[in-house]
Amino acid sequence: MRVDLFDFELPEERIALRPAHPRDAARLMVVEPGEAVEDRLVADLPSLLSPGDVVVFNDTKVIPAQLKGIRRRGEAVAQVEATLHMRAGADRWHAFMRPGKRVAAGDRIHFGHDENACFLGALDATVVEKGEGGEALLAFDVSGPFLDEAIRSVGHIPLPPYIASKRPDDASDRADYQTIYAREDGAVAAPTAGLHFTPALLAALDERGIEGHFVTLHVGAGTFLPVKADDTDEHKMHAEIGYVSEATANAINAAKAGGRRIVSIGTTSLRLLESAAGEDGRIKAWSGPTDIFITPGYRFKLVDVLMTNFHLPRSTLFMLVSAFSGIDIMRQAYAHAIETGYRFYSYGDASLLFRADP
Repeated sequence: MRVDLFDFELPEERIALRPAHPRDAARLMVVEPGEAVEDRLVADLPSLLSPGDVVVFNDTKVIPAQLKGIRRRGEAVAQVEATLHMRAGADRWHAFMRPGKRVAAGDRIHFGHDENACFLGALDATVVEKGEGGEALLAFDVSGPFLDEAIRSVGHIPLPPYIASKRPDDASDRADYQTIYAREDGAVAAPTAGLHFTPALLAALDERGIEGHFVTLHVGAGTFLPVKADDTDEHKMHAEIGYVSEATANAINAAKAGGRRIVSIGTTSLRLLESAAGEDGRIKAWSGPTDIFITPGYRFKLVDVLMTNFHLPRSTLFMLVSAFSGIDIMRQAYAHAIETGYRFYSYGDASLLFRADP
């Protein structure tokens, strides 16, 4: 499909730089095919779902995966940044380097120190190989838990570019850019629909008779990459690692067999569920990488309702919601959101989308 079909004008002032407080005070736009768009609050979610619905959360935990460092090549030095996006081993990460032209295979990079600092105790890495678009494979001098601790020590929260370009990360982001149920280290971007949940909201869902289950998809920095191709067939998706437990798979299968709905909290949960589901709509325990790319015409196998934030023009995520609810419906819904002051992107408001009939 032509990528320009997914373009729209977004005023810069609609981009949220801080989240709503409390989290569930964010606005929630309800979009159901054949019905008028409804303006609600995230705190209203339990009343918008039905007893017996199964809500699926992504419990990945964001790590401070943005590293600032110095590249050393003989006597020449240069400042560089690395955004880790997928682990490749106990001591190795795939990363997006900026500026990408400043690094090459064999370079040594010292993270966590400026150009004038002593390098004793620095987090050091070697560029093993250089890929396209500034991507590189880094081999660190420490591995396993020692590497994890070093990254926590010197890394920064990798705020999305549309926020990071307007302000630096700070102490608030360490809490704000993390779901309250995060428990599995590995994401370099938050599953942002989950940022709206509070203990009170989770309790209200439980009281309503709505089941909650967890999957894990370690969101990568590739989720921020713009679609530069003119046609969706030419766009390359970066893989992300995910896990679905047998217990969660059994609970979802039982719900589907009983005619109950599956509600995905976020596009990350949806992409993992659809990756793990068979053509018969049943899901099994699953682990591994997924690079699923969902565009209009995709036949959804499992998810019935999707809660998600508002996405970038021409992004793979706006393509996904257009596939889920219909491109014309989503263009109208986003026009309503812009006109009525909804806040966009990671720290913004949310939408509750009901799947369109195939």
